[in-house]
Amino acid sequence: MTKVLIKGGLIVNENQIFKSDIYIKDGRIELIGAGIQKYADEVIDASGKYIIPGIIDDQVHFREPGTEYKGNIFTESRAALYGGVTSFMDMPNNKPSITTQESLQMKYDLARTKSAINYSFYMGAANDNLDEILRTDDEKICGVKIFMGSSTGSLLVDDTKALENIFSQSPSLIATHCEDEKSVKANEKKYYEKYGDNIAAEYHPVIRNDEVCYLSSSFAVDLAKKSDTRLHVLHLTSAMEMPLFDNKISLLDKRITSEVCVHHLFFDDSFYPEKGNLIKCNPAIKTKKDNKALWEALLDNRLDVIATDHAPHTWDEKSRIYRNAPSGLPLVQHSLFVMLGFYKEGKISLEKIVDKMCHSPAQAFKIKERGYIREGYWGDIVIMDMDKKWKVSKENIMYKCNWSPFEGHEFAGGVEKVLVNGELALSNGELKKTNNAQRLLFKKDR
Repeated sequence: MTKVLIKGGLIVNENQIFKSDIYIKDGRIELIGAGIQKYADEVIDASGKYIIPGIIDDQVHFREPGTEYKGNIFTESRAALYGGVTSFMDMPNNKPSITTQESLQMKYDLARTKSAINYSFYMGAANDNLDEILRTDDEKICGVKIFMGSSTGSLLVDDTKALENIFSQSPSLIATHCEDEKSVKANEKKYYEKYGDNIAAEYHPVIRNDEVCYLSSSFAVDLAKKSDTRLHVLHLTSAMEMPLFDNKISLLDKRITSEVCVHHLFFDDSFYPEKGNLIKCNPAIKTKKDNKALWEALLDNRLDVIATDHAPHTWDEKSRIYRNAPSGLPLVQHSLFVMLGFYKEGKISLEKIVDKMCHSPAQAFKIKERGYIREGYWGDIVIMDMDKKWKVSKENIMYKCNWSPFEGHEFAGGVEKVLVNGELALSNGELKKTNNAQRLLFKKDR
């Protein structure tokens, strides 16, 4: 393994910003301090640059296996590198759905040879696969994913008894997509009957409104409390849901944790006339009032984690009429820059960004030896040039789908270098060593 010495950067870590060197040996951070004098195969001058832990994105859809024409582990993990993401957790709604230990292992086998960054995969829950869930090793996977609404095929878990059994018996953290399916279907019927094929994307947050989300998320929280389950509620979107979550205890002590995604922090329903299907996603981007409530909850720690729900589709698919256009946005390359833009506006501190995108995912999922710049931890490191300005264009979009809802937007801040497990994986826009990824490991729940 390469010995790397990073000199003179401004480290943002554990609610502090301080100037220091970092020495990495055999993939791990061996020493943090000023004036380190040790032999290194590579010396990186980080003077005037900010250094953060690698971002951990706990919710992505890299589309492999089954729909690789949209994206795959190879392409999307490399796009993530350009955004300072060094670890991801991928969802089970593939073709076939990941609902058996054999299909889960198949994804790990794919990632071992294809991923440029560290990886983990969720086990998918179905109405009838409790036996497979119980075979899960909670030290080797990030969690069990339950689609409590708005999914297809076997991954929609809508049987109350099945939900109760999974919540009470799952050996792993449960992560939920929360929308009440019956309410969504009823709303769709009403608006499709009224507008037919002329229905516009502006109705998406009306069909998938705050009540749709609250009915499901409150039910999940109740189930988790009843069974003392570790629950992580994904991509929250509404003011109505925010009282469900606690900020009076530390994240390490929470049994129920929460997530917000960057697009729900950036966009609101005023963007639909301009963006249309490009910002169609489930749960929906909602009102300015909801956006404001998400920000308040993020800053006061009711919302624990910032993620993306990266979900690429082709331009042709997104160009269909509203009712035929799929939901989901490609985001993993741009999430850090979205948050740095808010930092530049004075809306959030760098320390808080690092907490929500690096430290908190590691804590909520009990990831071993990642998410922090600490001696003994793996050397997942991002070096940022905060003075850089750049505009999103087709030429610098790295997703396989080659479009972004941020196209034409100017971002402040750039990723200069990324190290994955102590090896330089990206330097000044050029991919370097991209075969050094590892499977994420987790601490036992109890």
